[in-house]
Amino acid sequence: MNLPLLAYEPSSQNQRVEGYEVPGDEHSGIFTLDKTFSTVDMDALISAAYRQIFHEQQMLKSNRQTLLESQLRGGLISVKDFVRGLAISDAFRTWNYEVNNNYRFVELCVQRLLGRNVYDDKETLAWSIVLATKGVEGLVDALLESEEYRTGFGDRTVPYQRRRVLPQRSQGDIPFERMPRYTHDHLTTLEALGYDFSRDRRLNQGDWMETPDEVRKAAGAVTAGLAVFLGLVAAAVVLSWFGWLSL
Repeated sequence: MNLPLLAYEPSSQNQRVEGYEVPGDEHSGIFTLDKTFSTVDMDALISAAYRQIFHEQQMLKSNRQTLLESQLRGGLISVKDFVRGLAISDAFRTWNYEVNNNYRFVELCVQRLLGRNVYDDKETLAWSIVLATKGVEGLVDALLESEEYRTGFGDRTVPYQRRRVLPQRSQGDIPFERMPRYTHDHLTTLEALGYDFSRDRRLNQGDWMETPDEVRKAAGAVTAGLAVFLGLVAAAVVLSWFGWLSL
């Protein structure tokens, strides 16, 4: 039996407020097929979709879904279908689902598919139940079929971070594609495995500019040996001039 989506109350976020500011460099770019498109434009749209769905550090050649790209270029699938294919791909599952708990994965999917942060813990729990009962594909389909996605992006527009910038701010929020994928739980796990991420490992400028003793000693030995060798060569050349030594 499929459980209904747990009810949650939307809170006031930037994307729910009408904006009248003039778009600038920090505003999210909108990539859509609702205009005349060239090959270069299609390449930019595909790159934007990868950047939105995958983390910037996950934009690897091995993560490309070439079949989906070909279908999109040929008009066989919509932008929405392409986004769905990326979100349910093995690469996305490996890099995002398998390294996180359900709550963090839900947060990532809401950010990258709906273009906003989760409203609160109730929404995180609601979508986590969908993930637990229907799996990754069920969660992705539920988000893509939601009224919010249809009105925000439709079938022909790549999802983007909505209203990242407010006029009262000098800088906008950090883009979702640059936010860490992992939660503090994953950091704790890595530290338990022996990885050290403490700040006291950072060297001061004077420390890293200073040559270690071992390096200085080795360099001194090499310099001394080279000096002795060059001295012997010079002495042999001088002796050969006087005929005392044949080279």
